[in-house]
Amino acid sequence: MFFSNISNSCVTLPEGKMDYIRFGHGGNVLVMLPGVGDGLKTVRGMALPFAVLYRALAKDFTVYVFSRRRNLPPHMSTRQMAHELNEALDVLGLSGTAVVGVSQGGMIAQWLAIDHPDKVRSLVLAVTLARPNSTVRNVVRQWTKMAKLGDYKGILLDTAMRSYSGEYLHKALISYRLLGNLGKPKSFRRFLIQAESCVTHNAYAYLPRITCPTLVIGGTEDKIVTGDASGEIAAEIPGSRLKMYRGLGHGLYDESPDFLRQVIDHCRI
Repeated sequence: MFFSNISNSCVTLPEGKMDYIRFGHGGNVLVMLPGVGDGLKTVRGMALPFAVLYRALAKDFTVYVFSRRRNLPPHMSTRQMAHELNEALDVLGLSGTAVVGVSQGGMIAQWLAIDHPDKVRSLVLAVTLARPNSTVRNVVRQWTKMAKLGDYKGILLDTAMRSYSGEYLHKALISYRLLGNLGKPKSFRRFLIQAESCVTHNAYAYLPRITCPTLVIGGTEDKIVTGDASGEIAAEIPGSRLKMYRGLGHGLYDESPDFLRQVIDHCRI
């Protein structure tokens, strides 16, 4: 049933085109915002793989997954990205949605809930932060160096090392080494802009303005944004709930079989 209602599409905004995909047949709309990896590969053409990977969502929700727009201007902020996402939702006639933001997607989701509360009925902020810390600055500095050298494989391997644990890490490293440069983007420009936006993002002082039901998810071993960043967010959003996964890191959404159940139960609110 998760194969129903699958679509690879784009929405045309005054600023340019934004790719998105759709799948599922549930009566409620769920908007997913992926992380900074979107700068390496957008969701364009990925509707079927996403529908398979997130098939557990298809019964309860019609799911939209949005990339950032194709041609990002230099130094674009997460707040500006949220403004353009709001424009896309307007074009598609979507409001009062469940929004799930992962990593950099969670930064954009914060601004969407702050500046455009009519678009967000419920909110999940996973492995993200409200303001930069030394850990994310160091990570982005390393990724930026690799991107400027065109070291795509290095970025993938470094991300895996920082994100996963145990057997999952072992499988990811084997996969990335075998794939090599398969899928390498022609340009790292989008990735560099999105990475920069992570270390300039600062919505901390505005978090109390978020009034929708909010679930914050973090991992105690997060080596990209830190687990403390999740606790910091939850402490500032009134009535929010914090779910911490002990022993897991930034890739907990892949490693934990419980992650999607947490999302489904919260977004049914």
